[in-house]
Amino acid sequence: MAPKVLIILTSHDKLGESGKPTGWFLPELSHPYDVLKEAGCEITIASPNGGKAPLDPASVEMFKQDPSASAFFADQKPLWESTTKLSTIAATAADDYDALFYPGGHGPMFDLAGDVTSQRVCSEFAAKGKPVAAVCHGPAALVNVKVPLDGHSLLKGREVTGFSNVEEDQMDYSKWMPFMLEDKMNEASGGKYVKAAEPWGEKVVVDGNLITGQNPASAKAVGEAILAALKK
Repeated sequence: MAPKVLIILTSHDKLGESGKPTGWFLPELSHPYDVLKEAGCEITIASPNGGKAPLDPASVEMFKQDPSASAFFADQKPLWESTTKLSTIAATAADDYDALFYPGGHGPMFDLAGDVTSQRVCSEFAAKGKPVAAVCHGPAALVNVKVPLDGHSLLKGREVTGFSNVEEDQMDYSKWMPFMLEDKMNEASGGKYVKAAEPWGEKVVVDGNLITGQNPASAKAVGEAILAALKK
């Protein structure tokens, strides 16, 4: 039977008080999706609000020379314009799917970080030992997740990565963030946040069934890590 992967996208489309459009980041969905789909995985894409999940237009422009991302943008619009409302599948998601994945983009910093339905789903996947993965700002969805047995952070004592402070500063977006993801991940993990030697370098960390990637350059490798975890 083909592995089933649940992908949760943000429903948030504004970059804080800046008013700039945001959402999910094109290659952070397209690259892992292509890896998983090519391997025969069945994929469901959900979001907190359901329906159209906002795609950050800056990511379309930034990756227009990327063949995989540009083909995905041209051919796969129904995937993100008709997402499943997360609450409608949340009760049985951890039983129905074999892995959970959160793409990035700045949107998750504003909605998924505090979304209790997403947190519950994520906690249940982790409790069942199923792969939980996130890339770039996607780990914002993980920082407030508690494990059910003793209520500690999902990230406690786990080596993790995500979008770094210096990368946020270089984008000049730090002033719009509700929190700095590197700081929050480092706090939740107990000082076990790690990052690439240079900003924007590929970095993927696998700690048990927890998979995190630092930035857009890490997205394909996160997809490959999910696939490897599913094969175990």
